Amino acid sequence: MTAPLAGKVALVTGASRGIGLAVSDELRAAGAHVVRLARSLTDGAADRQSDFHCDVTDAAQVDRVVGRVLEDLGVPHIVVNNAGVFFIKPLEETTPADFAHAIGVNLVGPFLVARALVPHLVKRGSGHLVTIGSISDHRSFSGSAAYGASKFGVRGMHESIVVELGKTGVRTTLVSPGPVDTDIWDPIDPDSKSGFTKRKDMLRAEDVAEAVLFAVTRPERTAITEIRLLPTGYSARS
Repeated sequence: MTAPLAGKVALVTGASRGIGLAVSDELRAAGAHVVRLARSLTDGAADRQSDFHCDVTDAAQVDRVVGRVLEDLGVPHIVVNNAGVFFIKPLEETTPADFAHAIGVNLVGPFLVARALVPHLVKRGSGHLVTIGSISDHRSFSGSAAYGASKFGVRGMHESIVVELGKTGVRTTLVSPGPVDTDIWDPIDPDSKSGFTKRKDMLRAEDVAEAVLFAVTRPERTAITEIRLLPTGYSARS
């Protein structure tokens, strides 16, 4: 059976661990050549994989990597904006630097990547922009002033891009998962705190990766603009 993404190029940010790594592995297993971007990666290549060191909050670094990708591999068919940071702090403990960092990585980064690549997708008349959001892009939680602001911002940007690209042939999907068991929870240790989903009950990174693969492998006639994922039995404030 032919791999559904054979011959396709997919670019994934924040791809060295967690959800980004799972998405990269899922798309590569489906046949794509995956371009992985992360601050912790070094430039290199393997079979159907290209790695680039890139801080997505730095426009010059984003432009450098995009230039290399366009030159070496052409315009990607799939772009997955995943890079992000997460922390929980009460408002009075959230410093201006904390807030700026969350906005920079979670919102400015996806903007810079989309701005650099979407025009090329539009010019070709096809492609798929996937943004990894969060339950915090549509529900509010205590201690999430910075994170929530960044993710609500991501939703707003996504919805504007949906409108802009409506008749271009470029598809868009916002994937908004509930809590996912990755190492971002290590400093928080939710198992030791009341009111938090225990890690054994959380989604897995592979669940999000499978949702991304589902969205990007639908027929061209199908637009899946949003996917929300929750752990079974999860209850959150509406």
